[in-house]
Amino acid sequence: MTFNSIPFLIFYPCVLLGYFGSRRLPERIGAQVRWIFLLLASYFFYMYTQPALIVLILFTTVVSWVSSLLIERLNGRIAAGDLPDGEVKRAKRKKKLYLTLTLVTSLGVLFFFKYFVFICETVFGIVGHFTGAAYKINLNLILPVGISFYTFQTLSYAIDVYRGSIRAERHFGYYALFVSFFPQLVAGPIERPANLLPQLRTRLPVSREDVGFGLRKMMLGFFKKIAVADLLSVYVNSIYNNLDGMGTVPALGVVIATLLFAVQIYCDFSGYTDIAIGCARIMGIRLMKNFDHPYTAKTIREFWGRWHISLSTWFRDYLYIPLGGSRCAKWRHLINVAIVFLVSGLWHGAAWTFVIWGALHALYQVIGILTLGPRNRLLSKMKLSPDGRVVGALRTFNTFLLVDFAWLFFRANSTSDLTKLLSSLVSPASWKVPIQNVFSMMELTAPGVLLTVLSIVLLVFLDRLIRHHDEPAGNRAFVLRGAFVAVTWMIVFAWMYLSANDLTSTFIYFQF
Repeated sequence: MTFNSIPFLIFYPCVLLGYFGSRRLPERIGAQVRWIFLLLASYFFYMYTQPALIVLILFTTVVSWVSSLLIERLNGRIAAGDLPDGEVKRAKRKKKLYLTLTLVTSLGVLFFFKYFVFICETVFGIVGHFTGAAYKINLNLILPVGISFYTFQTLSYAIDVYRGSIRAERHFGYYALFVSFFPQLVAGPIERPANLLPQLRTRLPVSREDVGFGLRKMMLGFFKKIAVADLLSVYVNSIYNNLDGMGTVPALGVVIATLLFAVQIYCDFSGYTDIAIGCARIMGIRLMKNFDHPYTAKTIREFWGRWHISLSTWFRDYLYIPLGGSRCAKWRHLINVAIVFLVSGLWHGAAWTFVIWGALHALYQVIGILTLGPRNRLLSKMKLSPDGRVVGALRTFNTFLLVDFAWLFFRANSTSDLTKLLSSLVSPASWKVPIQNVFSMMELTAPGVLLTVLSIVLLVFLDRLIRHHDEPAGNRAFVLRGAFVAVTWMIVFAWMYLSANDLTSTFIYFQF
């Protein structure tokens, strides 16, 4: 089930009725009813489109839950200090064995469904290149929606228990709900057990401010998705999905489409996050922030501190720091950075375009680290502050250009398409395609363009209005309420326009 669908608009109010109905029961009974109801609702939400694949969630949930209970039991015995040295070593080996079991099973399922065919095709391609033989794998695997997200959530839980950072959850129902909580199940945020589990166990107070904030967040998310991202996807897809039908790929079309894709993917993904956070907040549950105005970042490192924060911090805590982070030799630090971004690229998809995209961000980071000193010395000689307004604006602009150029690799449908796109940017003939032909290729019709421009202008206005005020008051609140009336109508108009032209689409990050 997707947020931008009629079934969800029926499903969510029903969930709220059941959830708040359980809160009116005596707490001892209501607590039991609440977790059972939310777990069943979450499983229904997932099974609505892929019923059979609920088995995978159940499998990873059971294995990680049992393994973590066994790990904690061993943690207790080791901490008690009453074991002989030989027994302590044996207990530590068992702990590693149980953690390995969780890692192997969870990552094994992820690898099989997401990467097995990709690895086989890559190996067959290399072998075929040297032998001249053609090899094919006839295996059509369905990628389970959200598998990368809930897999990382179970891994963080098991690793935290192993480290002793948290206690293992003994109640299977609450843990299963933590893994499958429907607002963030299929596209994040990737929640940490220390944040979400305690909230699921407690009847949290729900204030008028929570409901108001949640509704605003949901409306903003629907607006980003329907009135901005889906409208922009029409123009982006007209270039990226039709390269084979073009005689000469227009360079200007590629530039415009890539710039628009930067806005599309931000509104699409942050829109999902806004809806997820809003859904949970109305129930009194606070999910972590996942975006923080990423295109205002002055460096690539800062960009990743603002974009998909739950994934960035996950890689930091469970991959980058265990590898040694920055507390090691400089060459090792650079390798650690490169590994993290290569893995991040592969996490996003089983295709070489994503691997190259990750490698490009790794290159950005490495160059940034190596040139930091010389750049600061140059600014010092010019008597300019790195944080000054002019320098800051130039750094922000430069960072956006680098990020947007990398989006070209991310959006390309294949390496052959990527070659065509890059070739168009360096081909003089591609730059000579008349601008009216480019607009025609991109299906830039007056109604669609007008609606898109109005949506982006309204989004910029909203962003400035609430950037530093998630809970506005006074005149700001009055203006905000008026703005959200406009948002509501824009959503209605955009949805009608998209539905009439059969242009509605699912969320981009569902494929990851």
